[in-house]
Amino acid sequence: MSRIGKQPVLIPGGVTAEVNGQTITVKGAKGECTYTAPRCVALSVEDNAVMVSRTDESKFGKAMFGTVRSLVNNMVVGVSQGYKKDLIIEGVGYKAVMKGQEIVLSLGFSHDINYSIPDGIKVDVKDSTKVSVEGIDKQLVGQVAARIRDYSPAEPYKGKGVRYSDEQVRRKEGKAVA
Repeated sequence: MSRIGKQPVLIPGGVTAEVNGQTITVKGAKGECTYTAPRCVALSVEDNAVMVSRTDESKFGKAMFGTVRSLVNNMVVGVSQGYKKDLIIEGVGYKAVMKGQEIVLSLGFSHDINYSIPDGIKVDVKDSTKVSVEGIDKQLVGQVAARIRDYSPAEPYKGKGVRYSDEQVRRKEGKAVA
């Protein structure tokens, strides 16, 4: 049995969780999240905590037991504290600019890259080289940050490109000149 799935998800003050069949809705100071669990997992709210239990012994049910518990925990953390990813843009002429609900990236290509930001995500650009992605949905925050980084990941020779603020880029030595 999953060790993660057995643990209850504690609900902090200011956060409410409501289970309606297979659907759980978590409301907090930052917003509201909803998730529909598969039929092989049952959800219940007991004593200010969300409990996850299996309804069958199938392989899929065992796999989803811990996964659903982690997803519910991520929802509780998201609506109470939120999630944030910081990106750093390095390179001559590399920059980012916000234009409404779009971020315009200049990453050394012959054209600028326009990335439209999905609903529920807040992107801030500080001094055109620092980008922060914030939101209540952990998966969506990570996806948006990964998409922005994927346009030009940091290369190992000069370190040019987009990287996470906590990412270590392994630098390589250039070609040896005789």
